[in-house]
Amino acid sequence: MTQPDNGREDRTALGSEALGTLLRRWREGTFGELLEDWRWILAHTKRYKWAVACYLVLGVASASLGLVSAVASKYAIDIITGYQTSRLGAMAAVMVASALASLLLRSLVSRVSAKVSIFVSNDIQASVFDKVLDADWLALSRYSSGDLLSRFNSDVSTVAGNAISWLPNLLVSLYTFIATFFVILYYDRVMALIALASAPFLLVSSRYLLGRMRRHNQRMKELGSQLMAYEVETFYNVDTIKSFGIMGQYGRGLRQRQETFQKASLDYNLFSIKTDAAISLLGSAVQLAGFGYCLYLLWSGKIVYGTMTLFLSQSAKLSSTFSSLVGVVPAFLTSSVSARRIRELTELPKEPHIPGSGLDRHGEEGFAVRMEDVDFGYDPAEPVLMGSAFHAEPGEIVALVGPSGEGKTTMIRLILGLVRPDRGRVFLRTGAGLEAEVNAETRHLFSYVPQGNTILSGTIADNLRMVKEDATDQELEEALRLACAWEFVSRMPEGVHSSVGERGRGLSEGQAQRLAIARAVLKDAPVLLLDEATSALDVATERQVLRNLMTGRPNRTVIVTTHRPSVLGMCRRVYRIVDRQVRELDREESERLSMDF
Repeated sequence: MTQPDNGREDRTALGSEALGTLLRRWREGTFGELLEDWRWILAHTKRYKWAVACYLVLGVASASLGLVSAVASKYAIDIITGYQTSRLGAMAAVMVASALASLLLRSLVSRVSAKVSIFVSNDIQASVFDKVLDADWLALSRYSSGDLLSRFNSDVSTVAGNAISWLPNLLVSLYTFIATFFVILYYDRVMALIALASAPFLLVSSRYLLGRMRRHNQRMKELGSQLMAYEVETFYNVDTIKSFGIMGQYGRGLRQRQETFQKASLDYNLFSIKTDAAISLLGSAVQLAGFGYCLYLLWSGKIVYGTMTLFLSQSAKLSSTFSSLVGVVPAFLTSSVSARRIRELTELPKEPHIPGSGLDRHGEEGFAVRMEDVDFGYDPAEPVLMGSAFHAEPGEIVALVGPSGEGKTTMIRLILGLVRPDRGRVFLRTGAGLEAEVNAETRHLFSYVPQGNTILSGTIADNLRMVKEDATDQELEEALRLACAWEFVSRMPEGVHSSVGERGRGLSEGQAQRLAIARAVLKDAPVLLLDEATSALDVATERQVLRNLMTGRPNRTVIVTTHRPSVLGMCRRVYRIVDRQVRELDREESERLSMDF
């Protein structure tokens, strides 16, 4: 990606595109966004600050012991080559103790890091999960399922992996680099400069390498999200795909996406191989130069074998530690990008919550559902409803009809408070005249049976108890009888405890609909919404279900969207959406509509 010319000088001076990016963001005023992302990350790690401190202390201690072990090795070699065997035992003990302690500390660091990473990941996921569920429906609908899953899993994993370790790794690497450099400098200044020789090249080359790496990672993330979205949509619509006989087409679609992802992965792998080879060659050149200088010092008698071993091992460590320091910057940027993607979800506007409506104590007498002069559109430039009115009273079945795609399901969403009118009101009213705008706090007063199969994997009892966790088996049976579902459930091997597959696999469409209606009945809410919920039932069963619903709770308000004439004959009022307007039909129009069906 081409950068503005005004950032070129900074990147050249520092030799790192990642560092140049930080400076460019500082100058453009967007550096604060990076800090804001990290403030958000650190807010989730506050409770684990003891772990961060522990991680830092253990890291510094492990690095220090590594240096002690290296110096002890030098003296052990000097003792052996100089035949000073009297001190060999002490040096061997120091080396063994340092190695064991370093191993223990590394193990502790790994354990602490793994535990805290899991805790942070769970915290973030739980927070995101709650906020997504409470997000405004319209805002949330702009994200595909695959994108949501990618952010929820991949991005959270990236943030959690770096949240605890990023700052300690930076400090430990910096400490190790400085300490190693001064150990070498203590013995020989020229050797310290040789050991440091690879640093400028790594810094300069990182401008190119880190930029390529970030672009590869970004490409992989995008392709991964697209592949996941394709898989989710395919599995969700597998019945439709099979019914059209287009399994091969979708199989080819998956393989095409896999090939694109595979090509990107192999390109990244080839880039990594070339990068590793270049860095290895550089390291070998520096090591060779250091080895030659050490041979010269050894030949001239200025050092002994132990010092030569120390120089060679620590110069390699200095180069690797510098690489770790350079690598901290892209980790900082990568975590920031992932945090931003997660924050987009957590910062989605919440649904309106208007508590204290006082409607609950009027539940037994029922509620009227009313809309007055409502305008609504998902896109302000394309209204779905205009100037629409509607009302349904307790004890009534009210139908809403109209061509597919004209706004019936939108009406249901307005009544549930999932979306809000651009103009007008949607509210509940009690017999005493108490009113409350529909919102998230009034939704528990509704039972809803949406279009399509909404049965989840598990037992029939599990599916019903979604809406009433403490329901007894007797209550389940009663709800199933009202929904005309008990007859087939009672014949199943384990009755209500029989298992069904995802989306009701193993059930007919009519059986799945009746179970969904039974679930809504079990909730026993004052208002029942049926969105084409009886379309798979025969006429006799459909009429019996509707009669049962009204008999079981006489003051229940039932609103149905339908195309069935059998339903219209049982309805107190019939509304139709015509030219974006909800209009009540008179009896003659309603009867004519029934005949048209």
